Amino acid sequence: MSGKPQLKGRAARLARLFPAGAGQAARAPFVLLVVLLLGGGLIGLLVLNSALSEGSFKLDDLQKETKSLTDEEQALQRDVDAYSAPDALQRRARELGMVPGGDPAFLNPDGTVKGVPRAAGQSSFRTSTVRPPEVLSPYPQSPPLDAPATTTQPAIPSSTTGR
Repeated sequence: MSGKPQLKGRAARLARLFPAGAGQAARAPFVLLVVLLLGGGLIGLLVLNSALSEGSFKLDDLQKETKSLTDEEQALQRDVDAYSAPDALQRRARELGMVPGGDPAFLNPDGTVKGVPRAAGQSSFRTSTVRPPEVLSPYPQSPPLDAPATTTQPAIPSSTTGR
């Protein structure tokens, strides 16, 4: 007898649907497909992981650069604040030979003068008597405000002719 038992009825009809000896040949392409899918998936994961790690390195570099630029901005803001402080502005103005403006005089629409016009530096009021210590100043010492100005002042005409 043959090694295969004879099938009857429904089993015989189902057995005719499958070709004989095709069981081994049908598994090879399926195994190859599964191996290719798994290999492709692993390669895809490797590429994705590499891209993510590259992005994290870029993010870390950008965060370091942001911190550095923030520190620089804060240092520059401190410098601006130091230069715009009133005592620093007054000290720099004195170094440049500037004097306080004094009391202003105003012209009324009818041409009369309200107030007493004076040259700069001849104010009727005194500036603050509290001065910053000149020892701590990085700038050379300037003459006190009470000292006469060494620069020449333009003369104020006694009368203006108008137009």
